[in-house]
Amino acid sequence: MQYLETTLGSLLRQKARQQPNHDFIVYADRDLHWTYAEFDKRVDDLARGLLAIGLKKGDHVGIWATNVPDWNTLLFATARAGMILVTVNTGYKLHELEYLMKQSDLKCLFLTDNYKDSDYISMVYELVPELKTAPRGLLNSEKFPAFKTAVYIGPQKHRGMYSMNEVLLLGQHTLEIEILKIEAECDANDVVNMQYTSGTTGFPRGVMLTHRNILNNGLGIGDNQRFSEKDIVCLPVPLFHCFGLVLGMMAVITHGSTAAMLEWFDPLLVLATVQKARCTALYGVPTMFIAELNHPMFKMFDLSTLRTGIMAGSPCPIEAMRQVIDLMNMKEVTICYGLTESSPVMTQTRYDDDLQAKVETVGRELPGIEVTIRNPDTGEECPGGTHGEFCCRGYNLMKGYYNMPEETAKCIDSQGWLHSGDLGVRDERGYFRVTGRIKDMIIRGGENVYPKEIEDFLYTMPGIKDVQIVGVPSEKYGEEISAFVILHEGVSISEEDVRDYCRGQISRFKIPRYVFFVEAYPLTSSGKIQKYLLREEGAKRIAAGPGAA
Repeated sequence: MQYLETTLGSLLRQKARQQPNHDFIVYADRDLHWTYAEFDKRVDDLARGLLAIGLKKGDHVGIWATNVPDWNTLLFATARAGMILVTVNTGYKLHELEYLMKQSDLKCLFLTDNYKDSDYISMVYELVPELKTAPRGLLNSEKFPAFKTAVYIGPQKHRGMYSMNEVLLLGQHTLEIEILKIEAECDANDVVNMQYTSGTTGFPRGVMLTHRNILNNGLGIGDNQRFSEKDIVCLPVPLFHCFGLVLGMMAVITHGSTAAMLEWFDPLLVLATVQKARCTALYGVPTMFIAELNHPMFKMFDLSTLRTGIMAGSPCPIEAMRQVIDLMNMKEVTICYGLTESSPVMTQTRYDDDLQAKVETVGRELPGIEVTIRNPDTGEECPGGTHGEFCCRGYNLMKGYYNMPEETAKCIDSQGWLHSGDLGVRDERGYFRVTGRIKDMIIRGGENVYPKEIEDFLYTMPGIKDVQIVGVPSEKYGEEISAFVILHEGVSISEEDVRDYCRGQISRFKIPRYVFFVEAYPLTSSGKIQKYLLREEGAKRIAAGPGAA
């Protein structure tokens, strides 16, 4: 494989010179089009604006927003200015945001108003009350010593915050030589992005990804879909996640393609965007594709331009895959597998693979990446057909977890193998299948949920003596979250009390759908809790109906 040894900022300049008038980003729902040259100019203005408000090379800049147009502008501007973009999950609540801001040493946060039931502005003011009175850029926060400023992504004024328009204007009055000098100093192996993934320890970890990591991963992902400058890729998946940022934007820019963006997922808007923008590729998790296929207006849209795309996040039911291929014309649709720590994709089916490969496997390794199935006890490679742990190594390995060297050492061994914690097997054709998990991670509708994180939070609820979080089967999401709770003697708490305690503190998708009150947990002879038995018990209670639950 011929690796890209460049940076995001430099690659964008190159593409802007090669195809200045070619569309790079479009929003079909509002007729917004940025050509490569127009977008490159906007990125330059914002990169210089970052310097003008006091940010420097190496600073950590956060973004807390849905897929708004300037999300990508900030991604490339921070890269060009040698800064590190820290992506914040749009579903985060107060407890999670506070942890991320402290652990990441966040210096600046770009944010929008709100999303669903989360008021971002109010939450930031609650965490950083000094923001309302401090001169802009000169904040001194007792709780967040690294945090110095905030930028509202929009024209409106908010106390203590810059607006995006102001930062862009400041950039236009900053010398271009300043940003060119920094860009020349940037290296492909510099960290460009930090994404937070929940840990089995209960504490989310900042995965440090380099230009080299994500650009080459995007290159391989796009190659497996036969991307070129003629492709228009519909992206209704979030940019704060690797799915949107790497599988989406990095695959698009490395092939000179066009990204047709949506601010958030809406099945009707997806279908309308595909038709209006004449998209050739569509991304999503299985639940997204199922929602599109089942929309009452589905047959009204012309999807004949579709050819390929990616379905990832959880296994796809075979009937849904057949419909995606037959009714959405995505005969070259692909499946991916990976994790944030591997930038993220390590295996992918190819555009010309058969239906069996697309529903029963997660494909073959990407070029430049070694993927093996290893015995989790001995570390030795398993022969074909034998179950073991997915491990990989190559250009795609993260630089490490931010300020967590011990956690990094647990994940990447001395031979350079990254241990996924997922169980799998390689078949006789060289295709991989995911068969289970060593860790207790729950995958709910494409979102990774680590039980320990929710357990640690619920331990803080008065009246709860012990709690165990397990996944239970769900037709819609693959898995739902259930809590098995032991109460202190004499305490009376309802299921809704538990959910109310979570609201506003942890992301909505992490709030237990089911709460079961028990007196004890099933234990092994050595006293370890048998979570698989709790999963079985939860499934039985749900099947028996509300009374049993």
